[in-house]
Amino acid sequence: MAVDIKNLFDTQLPEAIAKNPDKAAEIGHVFQMNVTGPTGGSWTINTTKNDGGPSCAAGTITTAECTINIADEDFQKLVENPQANGMQLFFAGKLKVQGNQMLAMKLQKLFDLAK
Repeated sequence: MAVDIKNLFDTQLPEAIAKNPDKAAEIGHVFQMNVTGPTGGSWTINTTKNDGGPSCAAGTITTAECTINIADEDFQKLVENPQANGMQLFFAGKLKVQGNQMLAMKLQKLFDLAK
């Protein structure tokens, strides 16, 4: 089932963070998510208690600890099966991670809150 990417980042994820700020803060890092393509966008995900966090908001930040770049069609595959497709997309060069790559795996905890 296809996910509405903009709805996920503009509504579902912010609502999940607002309901579970302590769980989001357990991740404790700042991420930049850039999804290219017609259904994509750019979002800053702050899972710290600094700078108004935890939060998820449209926009970009240059001080993210981990920046993820992915096409919207590949993001759909990632949502369907994060473990298997995440590694496959990464090694195929379709999921690009800048900064601390290990942090990218922590984002799954955050997306689980939005389910």
